[in-house]
Amino acid sequence: MLRAQSVPRALEPPLTEPALRECFGCGQFQIVPALGPDMRSDCVRCGTALRRTRRDPLDRCLALTAAALVLFAVVWTAMLMQVSTAGIEHSSTLNSGPIQLVKDGLWPIALVVAFTTAIAPFVKFAGTLYVLVGLRLPTPPPNLRGVFLFARKMGIWAMLEVLLLGVFVAYTKLGDLVHIDIGPAVYALGLLTVVTVWADTALDPDAVWEAIERRGQTHSPMPAVPPLDFHPNAIGCEGCGLVSVTAGHGAKCPRCGSALHARKPDSLNRTWAFVFAGAILYIPANYYPVLTVIQMGAGQPSTILGGVEELLAARQYPLAVLVFFASVLVPMFKLIGLAVMLMATMLVTTEMGASVLLQQRTRLYYVVAWIGRWSMVDIFMESLLGALVQFGSVVTIAPGVGAIAFCGVVILTIFAAEGFDPRLMWDAAARNTHRPLRLWRAPA
Repeated sequence: MLRAQSVPRALEPPLTEPALRECFGCGQFQIVPALGPDMRSDCVRCGTALRRTRRDPLDRCLALTAAALVLFAVVWTAMLMQVSTAGIEHSSTLNSGPIQLVKDGLWPIALVVAFTTAIAPFVKFAGTLYVLVGLRLPTPPPNLRGVFLFARKMGIWAMLEVLLLGVFVAYTKLGDLVHIDIGPAVYALGLLTVVTVWADTALDPDAVWEAIERRGQTHSPMPAVPPLDFHPNAIGCEGCGLVSVTAGHGAKCPRCGSALHARKPDSLNRTWAFVFAGAILYIPANYYPVLTVIQMGAGQPSTILGGVEELLAARQYPLAVLVFFASVLVPMFKLIGLAVMLMATMLVTTEMGASVLLQQRTRLYYVVAWIGRWSMVDIFMESLLGALVQFGSVVTIAPGVGAIAFCGVVILTIFAAEGFDPRLMWDAAARNTHRPLRLWRAPA
C-alpha cells in the first residue's frame, strides 16, 4: 500500500515571489526572498518581521472571521451578567454599560467604550469578511482595497480581548457585594477572543493585497515589473507594504491608494504633543476618584491607587497586582518609553548619541505600541460595574470624573505610539557624525 509522504518545508514550492520591501522598524530596503507556506522573513538590521506566509492564507481566515461575526452578535445581544441582593435582581447586556455612562453624564467614556468594543470590532470583522468573500466571487464587489485598508486600521481599536479581562475583573470585584450569575454572552466573549486571535494569526495581509491586485481592483495601474533594485525615490506604503518609485509630493500608492510618505508627516512634533497631553491628564487621572461604591449609605469615592489599596486589604492580591499594572504602570511606561525614544532621536550630537541601543529601542517601540491598549481594562470594568450595581440605598457603584482623565491618557498614548515613526531613530543615528552607528549583538 502506498503511503503519502509529507514534503519537507525547504522542498515545498514557494507561495510568493521575491519582492523589494522597506522595513518600517528601521527604514532598510531589502529583498524578501520567495517564501513557502508558514515561513517568515525578518529585517536583517533590526529584526522586524517583513513578511509571514500562511499555508491557507485566505480560506481559513474566511471561516474564522465568519464565526467571529456570529459570536460577536451573540456577545452583544445575549445576557452578560445577572446580579442580585436584598431580593432585587438586575441583568445587563454589553450595551448597558455605555447607556448607564450616558445617564451618569460620562458620555465621553461611553463613546470610547462603544467604539472600542462594538463599532471597531464590527467594522474589522465585517470588512474582512466582505473582502475575503468578494475575492472568491467571479465578479468581485467594488472597492475591496478601500474596505480592507479601513478594516485593518479599525483593528488597532478593536479591544475585545481587553474587554474579556475587564469582565473578569468586574466579576471578581463584585463577589463580595452581590450574588452573580454569568450569562451566555460571557462564554461567547471568551470563545470570540480565541477565534479572533486565531483569525488574526491565520490571515496573511500581503496575500490579500496580492489577490486584490490580481483581480484588478488597484487604485491605479500597477507597474508591469515590480522593482527589485533600490531607487532613491523608493517609498514603502504603510497601508499595503508595496514599494513604489514616486514622482514627488502628493504621490499615492498605486495598489491601495494610501498617501506615500518617506516618513510619517510631522511625527516628532505630533508625538511630543500627545505625550505632553497624556502626561498632563495622568495627574488628574490619579488624583480624582474613578469609582464610588455606596453600600448601606456608607462609602466614599476612591482613586486608582485607593482601589488597589482596597483590593490589598481584601486580600485579593492577584487582582490588585493586575489593576496596579494596567492602570498605573502601563500608562507611565508608555509615557516614559515614548519620551526616551523621542529624546534619543533628537539628541544626535551628544555623548549618548542616537546610535546607542537602536535595536532595543525599536523593540521597545513595538512593546509600547502593543501594551497600551490593556490599560482600558479599568475603563471596561467601571462601565460594567456602573451598569450592574444600581440597587438604590442598598448598594450602588458609579464611575467618577477621574475615569474621564484616565480614559484620555489611554487614548492619547495610543495616538502617540501610532504617530511615532521608529525609522527616525535610525535616520538620526545615520546623521550622527560624532559616533559610528552601533548595532547591539548578543554575545556568542
